[in-house]
Parts: sequence; structure tokens; C-alpha cells
Amino acid sequence: MSDHATTIKRFWETTEARDWVGLAEVLAPGMVYEMAQTRERIRGREAFLSFFDAYPGDWHLTLRRVVADDAGAASMLDFTVGEEQMVGISFFSFDDDGLISRVEDIWPEPYEPPPGREHLTERY
Repeated sequence: MSDHATTIKRFWETTEARDWVGLAEVLAPGMVYEMAQTRERIRGREAFLSFFDAYPGDWHLTLRRVVADDAGAASMLDFTVGEEQMVGISFFSFDDDGLISRVEDIWPEPYEPPPGREHLTERY
């Protein structure tokens, strides 16, 4: 497993555990976090940790997949807040020390497929 994949797994494990000290260990001090749907940006490790710590609700996540190489990493996870279930896709960049320098979160909204292609697909 690449170092970047290990770092991303630690990122999500410490996030689920609300281990903000452990999470801080994988983040670069000047990291940037962006959420595509809301066009919000958070600059800096401390601001990012505050945002995650203050996120409302009884949320939980399960990591589905990590893909990583020398240039960066991506992850896909299942995220729940109460009864609401979402899928999160995150893209990660790293600094020269292997710390996470950028996270781009995408939270796609599920939707019903257009009619007329039922004979071509299988629903799951």
C-alpha cells in the first residue's frame, strides 16, 4: 500500500473516531479544504479541525475505497447523519513531507434515472 493510501485511511479513521489530535498529525498546517457543491473553502489545519469538530448531528462514515499514487489520492465513503445517507468523494493532494495539503470534497446527490433505459441497466 502506498504511503498516500495509508495516510488517507488514517485521515478517515481518525475522523470517524473524532480523534482531532490524530487527524492533525496527517494535515499540513496550511492545508485547504473545499466543498464543490456549496463553494465553501477553509484555510488552515486549525480551522479545518474546528469545522469537523463542530459538524452537527450524530454522523458516521465508512470508507469504501482509496486510490492513491505519487501525485495524490482519492477516496469514496458512505456517510450518515441520523437517517440521511450520502456518498462522499474526496480528492487529496500532499506536500513534500507527505502531509495532506488539500482536500476537495464532492457530495453527489442521488437521482432517479431517466425513463426508457430500464432494459439496458440493473438497479441496485
